[in-house]
Amino acid sequence: MTKLRMNPTDKYDELVKFFIENNLEFSDEEPVPTDLVQCWDVRHGENDLVAALVLAKREGEFIIDGIAVDRLYRKMKIGKILLDKCINKVKALGGTKLYLVARAPGFFKKAGFVTVPREEAPNFFECFTCPQYNVSCHPEVMLLEM
Repeated sequence: MTKLRMNPTDKYDELVKFFIENNLEFSDEEPVPTDLVQCWDVRHGENDLVAALVLAKREGEFIIDGIAVDRLYRKMKIGKILLDKCINKVKALGGTKLYLVARAPGFFKKAGFVTVPREEAPNFFECFTCPQYNVSCHPEVMLLEM
């Protein structure tokens, strides 16, 4: 049986492609500059990418700039393991808040994230200017305070 393995990675472009393949939207027109902090991937065998997470900073705030698990590997707690790794990294770096935009808010609520009303959310998520926002896509800006 081939094992799954999680590792830090610098293959950001490969992760973005994976996120898009897993129905996350990505835009090169971000409202504010993004500084990558850490990327992780989970692979099955040598090369099969099955999950990934990107931790970044925008305007001095930590954000999850992408998290996805391949459909065939969901329900295996891989997303939770990645999320816990990310939260621990933010804490180790002295962070007290972690933001994200969730298309599956229930998953993040289980981890302690709360929905932030749009008017209280930082304006560094491109969702608010996307033509699909609240039309065919109903994401929630969420926050975890540590």
